[in-house]
Amino acid sequence: MLKKPSSVLGGSVNPRLIASIAIGTAVVLGTTGCSMISPQATTIEYSAAEGVNVYDSGPLEVRNAYIVATEDGSEGNFVAAIVNDTDEDHTLVVELGDPSSPITLEIDVDARSTLSLGADGEDPELVEGLDTLPGADIPGFFQSGDGEGVLTSVPVLDGELNYLAPLVP
Repeated sequence: MLKKPSSVLGGSVNPRLIASIAIGTAVVLGTTGCSMISPQATTIEYSAAEGVNVYDSGPLEVRNAYIVATEDGSEGNFVAAIVNDTDEDHTLVVELGDPSSPITLEIDVDARSTLSLGADGEDPELVEGLDTLPGADIPGFFQSGDGEGVLTSVPVLDGELNYLAPLVP
């Protein structure tokens, strides 16, 4: 003979107890469930600016790199902040565009300094023969010192925004 479920548990099953357990489980899963199935935004590294940040290219770090181009995309102004936290001078080699025939920039950065390029009319680094319309990305390879270098996409912008207008070549 089969016993009733209530007698197996040693008495009657209280519906309030079951409801309390169900609600408690729903609250716990509801408050932790999102972090179990979706990544935390604070653990994702990204550039909160127009350009890209480049690390691991060698002893130099490149911050907020982008190009402000003419309307036809024939030339642009390379804008970036290049940080050298070492005790030695270094050269950053930047190759932009088609890897088979890149536009190459060589930028010297003094020891223990930050070099700002292009912003506020400081040391503009003109990129001629760009052939990339604003709104697109261009391949960029960054290398310094003995580092292997990093390949990334560099945004090409125009002067539509007021603060970028003075940077158009």
